[in-house]
Parts: sequence; structure tokens; C-alpha cells
Amino acid sequence: MRRVSRLAGVVTAGVLVASSGCTQSPAPVPTPSLSPSPAKPAPSQQTPPSASTIYPFAAIRPSASQPAQDAALIRYYRAWQKAFVRKQCGSGQYQVYAPDADYPFVAEAQGYGMVITASMANREPSTKPVFDGLLTYVLAHPSDRHPDLMAAEQDRACHDRGGASSATDGDMDIAYGLLLADVMWGSEGRYDYRALASRRIHSIKANTVHPGSNLMLLGDWSGPDDPALYRTSRTSDWMPQHFTAFEKATKDPDWSAIRASHRRAVAHIQSRYSPGTGLLPDFVESRGGNVEPVRGEVLETRHDGDYHFNACRTPWRLGVDAITSGDKSSTAAVRKINAWFRESTGDDPNRVGSGYTLGGERYDPDRDNAFWAPLAVAAMTDRTGQRWLDALWAKMAGSTIDPANYFGSTIQLQVMLVVTGHWTAP
Repeated sequence: MRRVSRLAGVVTAGVLVASSGCTQSPAPVPTPSLSPSPAKPAPSQQTPPSASTIYPFAAIRPSASQPAQDAALIRYYRAWQKAFVRKQCGSGQYQVYAPDADYPFVAEAQGYGMVITASMANREPSTKPVFDGLLTYVLAHPSDRHPDLMAAEQDRACHDRGGASSATDGDMDIAYGLLLADVMWGSEGRYDYRALASRRIHSIKANTVHPGSNLMLLGDWSGPDDPALYRTSRTSDWMPQHFTAFEKATKDPDWSAIRASHRRAVAHIQSRYSPGTGLLPDFVESRGGNVEPVRGEVLETRHDGDYHFNACRTPWRLGVDAITSGDKSSTAAVRKINAWFRESTGDDPNRVGSGYTLGGERYDPDRDNAFWAPLAVAAMTDRTGQRWLDALWAKMAGSTIDPANYFGSTIQLQVMLVVTGHWTAP
């Protein structure tokens, strides 16, 4: 998703302050009545569970007590909902608003919103109506090529734009969110979440996986008529734990092969193109049975071959696979990235920039949370990195929502779900 310039302002605990220079935004959804925070537990209950009791292959978790972690998560979730959840496109429909994208409503954002609201169900009972409203919106905007996928972009009038074809990551998270909804609420109500998930997963495989490389395509519009883009894959769509969930839900063994292909591609890129850093590029191109970083602008920016606003998500996506599956290749991949960031920053999250060459040259000193927050998941694989993980957690727990930064804020919230122990593998 191409990013646009940021606007000013922050949201603290759901209250907008100091916002200026904005175009008129869709009206926010009134925050629903929220359940009170649970009573403070006895001191003996205030130590965080060991990493292995929640994620079997995590080495560490933040040192903060579990009640403190949960309180920070709930505060950030409520501020996120106030800033980005809208109800603007028809009766019963909710949307996640993305002011920093080309269009205000994008499939990526709706997928994120569905994963978040389903994941928060045990902490915030009010999330189911929001989830169902997001799903209603998704179903109202099918791809014009394959109706079980979502059109990637909608404008302020809620009309499809950009050809009304799909974006792969949006559908992957929509499907994952539907699997979570089936776990949280069952599929006996208004929507059969499980059936909808299965249909979308089948369409994802049929229409957004390259039949030769087994890597994810950019969307259902990508085909042999444009060979260069047909060979191109976005590394932020490389979500091995999603592939595992899809295989489990559909009993389709092809997802195992797809997962293995992506893990091999990560290892090849790190070995051949970023041996000192482990960083992945935003986009790769398949050539001769292997992959290589693209050169120059291929789809979004001149940094398409660098560690930029897509690849910054890979420590989170690969890290979730490492701590839930124990896969050796994903664990090795995120440990390599984690080790380089620890060394290059001296365990100081404030020194993480917002763009790097694969060799480790920082070209943007901005401190966007889309870059530093995902490192917390990678840090959970490093038994020697408690100080580093605690610094990353403290930065997340003490941060506020910028209402112009949907992207970084929404990534950070999902990272917080992971590190607090509230990420579910359906």
C-alpha cells in the first residue's frame, strides 16, 4: 500500500488533541460502553507468565506484570478505536480509516481491524458488533475479478477505486480474522465465519499464489500478461503462521508447501543479499528458481528493494511463526534481524530509523513505530535480550496514538497483542 504524507495530532486514551491541517475526516464511531478493567490481582499474581506457558517457543516476555501489560493494551486499543474505527458507508457497516494511504479505506486496514477486534474479544466484550460491521463492509466490496476476495481500495464516498481488484495481505488477514471469530464466538449467528474463511482461503490460494514459485502474488490482478510484476512478491505478505492456520482450517496440504517456499526464500535473501543484517527488501523478484531484491521503483517507491514500509513488518510476521511453531528457519531469520538491530542501536529503540538498505545504511532517521514496534516480537526469541525487549515494551506502553498514522499505530497494536500473550493461533 502506497503511503501518503502524515498529518499532525495525537490521541491519548481516545481523546483527540492538537490536530491541525487535516482535511475533513469521516465521523468517528462513538466509543461503545466498555467493561471496567479487572480488579487488581493479589501481588502473587502480578508476575508475567513464563514465555513458554503462552508461546511454546518464545524465550522471553516483557518483565512488566501481566496486569500492567493488559492495562497498556486496553488503553492503546481504546485510543486506536477512537482514532480509526468509522461508521460511514451504510447501515451496519464499520470501517478502519487509513488517512495515510492513497484512499481512506483499504483492504489491509479492514483485515487488520478484523484480527484486532476478534483478538480483543476476551478483554472487550463490545468488539463483536464492530467485527460484524467490518465483515459487512468487506462483503459489500468484493474484488471485481474474484468475489471471495476484497477490492483493495475505496474512496471517501465508499466507492471502489484502483480497478476494484484485490491486495493479497488484506485478504490473508480477513481470512485469519474470520478463523479467530469462529474460535471466539462460534459460527452459528448472523455469519458463518468458518465457511466464509474457507471460501476466502481457497480463493487466496487459487488466485494470489504464483503457481511456479509458490510465493504470494501482489493481488488477484497479477498475471502472466505483466511478467515483471507476476514474478514480484511483497515480503510483508510472507506470513508463515497464517499459512499454518489456513492448512489447519482447510486440511489442504498445499499450504505446507507454500509455507516452506516462503521460509526458503527468506533464508536465501538473508544468505545472499543481507548476510550482515538479515534485513529483507519490500519486494523480491523470482528468477531462475531463486529470489532477489527488486531494483529501483517497481510498484511503490524507489526504496522497493530496501527495508522500507513493507518489509518493516517482517520481524513481527516471521517472529510470530518462530514463537508459535518453533520453526528453525523462521527463528534463525528473526534472530539475525534482532541481533543486528541490537548491535546497531545499542539496545535503544529510539535509535531505530524508518528505512535501511539491506547492508544496514539508515536513509531515514524518522522513528516510525511501524519499524521499531515489530522488533519486539523478534526480541522474544532472544534469551539474552531482556533489556532490549523491556525497552521496546516500555516505549509501546508509554506511547500515544497519532490519528494521522493509521499504519504504524495499527501495527503496534497487533505487536502489543503478541507480546502481552493475547495473540491466538486458530
